[in-house]
Amino acid sequence: MQTSTEFFNLYSHGFVRVATGVPDVRVADPQFNVAATIALMQQAVEQRACLALFPELGLTAYSCDDLFHQQALLDDVLDALQQVLTTSETLDLITAVGLPLQIDHLLFNCAAVIYRGRILGVVPKTFLPNYREFYELRQFAPAAAAHRSSITLCGQDGIPFGEKLLFQVQNKPQLSFFVEICEDLWTPIPPSSQAALAGATLLLNLSASNITIGKPEYRRNLAANQSARCLTAYLYSAAGTGESTTDLAWDGHAMIYENGTLLAESERFYDGSQLVFADIDLDRLAQERMRQNSFAQSVQHFREEIRQFREISFPVYFPDSGHLLCQRQYDRFPYVPSDPARRDDHCSEIFHIQTQGLVKRLKHTGIQKIVIGVSGGLDSTHALIVAARAMDTLRLPRQQILAYTLPGFATSTHTLANAQALMQTIGCTAHEIDIRPSCEQMLRDLDHPFIHGEPKYDVTFENVQAGERTNHLFRFANHHHALVLGTGDLSELALGWCTYGVGDQMSHYAINASVPKTLIQFLIRWVADTQQLGGDASRILRAILNTEISPELIPGAAGSDQPAQRTEAVIGPYELQDFNLYYTTRFGYLPTKIAFLAFCSWYDRTLGRWPGIPENKRNQYTIAEIKHWLQVFAYRFFQISQFKRSCIPNSPKVGSGGSLSPRGDYRAPSDSEATVWLDCIKRIPDAAE
Repeated sequence: MQTSTEFFNLYSHGFVRVATGVPDVRVADPQFNVAATIALMQQAVEQRACLALFPELGLTAYSCDDLFHQQALLDDVLDALQQVLTTSETLDLITAVGLPLQIDHLLFNCAAVIYRGRILGVVPKTFLPNYREFYELRQFAPAAAAHRSSITLCGQDGIPFGEKLLFQVQNKPQLSFFVEICEDLWTPIPPSSQAALAGATLLLNLSASNITIGKPEYRRNLAANQSARCLTAYLYSAAGTGESTTDLAWDGHAMIYENGTLLAESERFYDGSQLVFADIDLDRLAQERMRQNSFAQSVQHFREEIRQFREISFPVYFPDSGHLLCQRQYDRFPYVPSDPARRDDHCSEIFHIQTQGLVKRLKHTGIQKIVIGVSGGLDSTHALIVAARAMDTLRLPRQQILAYTLPGFATSTHTLANAQALMQTIGCTAHEIDIRPSCEQMLRDLDHPFIHGEPKYDVTFENVQAGERTNHLFRFANHHHALVLGTGDLSELALGWCTYGVGDQMSHYAINASVPKTLIQFLIRWVADTQQLGGDASRILRAILNTEISPELIPGAAGSDQPAQRTEAVIGPYELQDFNLYYTTRFGYLPTKIAFLAFCSWYDRTLGRWPGIPENKRNQYTIAEIKHWLQVFAYRFFQISQFKRSCIPNSPKVGSGGSLSPRGDYRAPSDSEATVWLDCIKRIPDAAE
């Protein structure tokens, strides 16, 4: 078991906190500029960041023009660099600062990487812009002009110098970073592309980039796309408002992206210094590179270029003791966008994907009728809505949806009424068939104690009902030349919460098999809120959403209309289990990391974003609860349920969160053990001290 101080610290779970700063500057005033930079360095350490990036030529200001050829300025910037070095001796912070350096009678636009009083390396700018408002070739030489690979600076000898330096942290192998400067990113093949293939997981860009109309979005696109293509984090810091406005203006644009996702961004046109932070998930980047085999193929293709990189290895002291939760917002519902507009687009897209899949299957088979079991629960409700859309697309009457509600021994009047009302509203051909007589015959054949009046509600009792329902549906499909539409969802498949073979695990086409339970809830809520089926249908859908989830197979107490089963009391809250499922299948994270992320997301209901959930339905969980349900998830997912997923019916994949179809995203042996996952879960503390 990890200690509380270790477990509740982001550095223990593959994260690093980084900072991107825009210090206030005065043009050609290194003493003022270094004081502002040092203040931000100290602020970064207070926030327990391990790395800080500053703008291009930030110690002098970028807009010095021909003043860069004045020896007084070049001498003074070396004194400013020495001050950064002296300050850094007592700070556990990797720092990248920009400055001009005169080397062998040439002037280079450089980035100096510093840690604990040591200059780890100096990187000259590779590509110098000399078009429109840029005249850098007037003052500087490109990196290719350098003819030495090491330099002496501030009394330190043998400092690596060059454009192909890879900085590798010894005690955190996944933390490797590369530095490029402004225009380098604007080129067809940025230097950072090959650096990523060489192993860099963080790409740092010291920039100046003056502001013009439309340029901020262009910068965002460049940084987002580079981080996504290279499967890296991309840190970008551009010069701020203190730069000269003789001919240009500056907005101080700082950004941090991870694999295409914006994590942090500065306030543009801010008057003064500012610093933005983000928690980078190194495990995510490593997992993506491991899974995306075209990344490995690119490494092979560019192996000669990669060999030219020089690795600078050094140890770092991380702030890995004491509680330090992620500032980064992880959605409680990873399958459901928190932003309303994006969520609407998401729901619409899913309906189109599912509808297209079902339409294609009906066209291919020549079948024009659908058989579906309607329970009044979430899954069958959503499947019925998709079936209606498919019929509309095919210009077939909805009456050719043959919907059956099949009440059993524990069906409540509430869910039965919802099922009946929903079928009527959809306009399908509705049927109600009591399965109890056929179930009783099967139980009689089995000589089950229930037939003799004993209240024995075992797995056999449950599966007889599930099997009879499926048996009826398939025989109805035979009789009417129809297709049985499956209703079970991704969450149920993950947890094995379905009856194998002649049960709800089987159908002709499983429309919901890659849609998790939490997402189905939001899809139905979206249909209701946007009045997709009209006001009456929206009222019914909300009633279904407010019904407690239950398979309704075991009767409640005598005289009670409610079933004895509460699904989430057995297999855990779906909102937690879908969280566990996403980070298990999408990223392959350690259970300890998943628990840490779950705690950061769920420990306080008042914090963070909620995707349209009413306040009275917002839950929070302790680390003990998270640990318990994660244990349930790991055992059910890895140990006992894979055989049900190995032979699931065809189903369209709807999201990057994954499908559990062996023909799609996930292939696993049906007889594997859960031991390594369960052992890892034991290391999770039982309380947050």
